[in-house]
Amino acid sequence: MFSDLPLPALLALFAVAGGVVVAASIKATQLADVIADRTRMGEALAGGLILGGATSLSGVVVSVTAAAQGDASFAFSNAVGGIAAQTMFLALADLIYRRANLEHAAAEPANMFQAVMLIILLSLPVAAMSGPDIAYFGIHPVSVVLFLAYLAGVRLAAGVREAPMWEPVETSDTRHDDPEDADDADKPVTWPAIIFAGLAVAMACAGWIISQAGGQFITRFSLSSSLVGSLITAVVTSIPELVTTLVAVRRGALQLAVGGIIGGNTFDTLFLVFSDVAYRDGSLFHAVGTGDLYWLATGMLLTAVLLGGLILRQRQGPARIGIESLLMLIIYASAVAVEVTKPGAAG
Repeated sequence: MFSDLPLPALLALFAVAGGVVVAASIKATQLADVIADRTRMGEALAGGLILGGATSLSGVVVSVTAAAQGDASFAFSNAVGGIAAQTMFLALADLIYRRANLEHAAAEPANMFQAVMLIILLSLPVAAMSGPDIAYFGIHPVSVVLFLAYLAGVRLAAGVREAPMWEPVETSDTRHDDPEDADDADKPVTWPAIIFAGLAVAMACAGWIISQAGGQFITRFSLSSSLVGSLITAVVTSIPELVTTLVAVRRGALQLAVGGIIGGNTFDTLFLVFSDVAYRDGSLFHAVGTGDLYWLATGMLLTAVLLGGLILRQRQGPARIGIESLLMLIIYASAVAVEVTKPGAAG
């Protein structure tokens, strides 16, 4: 169906799908904050589990669809490229939060723990790619380990939130995670949860359209799967994370903003698990190239810099942006420059 569409119609459909993802994500951010308050689960945990997972649905549909169609590089680069882009979005959010460095104001043990878990989860595909080429029923054993590690990390993150063994030093710029309206916090959560689920379904459907359009871009413009996955579909399906992060910062829900990015990235590692299952020609990890590994390394580096910023908690950096945010912008810009200039990026 998509192969028969003229280019203007294909681009229009791609843009509409992206618009649906953005519009749904804006409403989802507001509802995630409400759900966090009414369930008393906290902004950081709600950002990681509820908001992060829902806004990642369009991306996981892209990766799984690409893997099922046999394009391992497209599936892999969409996943790891999205993690890199979304981490960089926190640097953009830091630019608009003028009161203090975002990582200072959003001090939260749960976010730091999730960043550690993300680095662990990203290291597992590296081990798979450098290890023996094995697969059972078409699935690499590391995919099972990654999935179980994610579940364990979610459970441990909840424990860190509920009973932290340490607390960050409070300053005048520290933003507390308290419900905005105590009366509203006692209201039922059922209706917001139903609407939130509907928005998640809409984002998933839009993700399928984006995946089909992305495949056409590869074919019609002779672009590499790595470039399309890491810089086109990954960025478009990551726009919800950018929108929700900026909206959350504007609303003062700083833990939700940081937690949404880190938690969303943690969920995004499951893209690789689902894609490995969908890829029927063997192990997904041994069907990709060094270009895809490059974006995986970029995501790990950006996460490590972010974790360093959360630990350092610099109040004010150069030009009112944290030093870790400045480094993340430089790292991501350098990665993009390498991707678009490497041989074979475009035909």
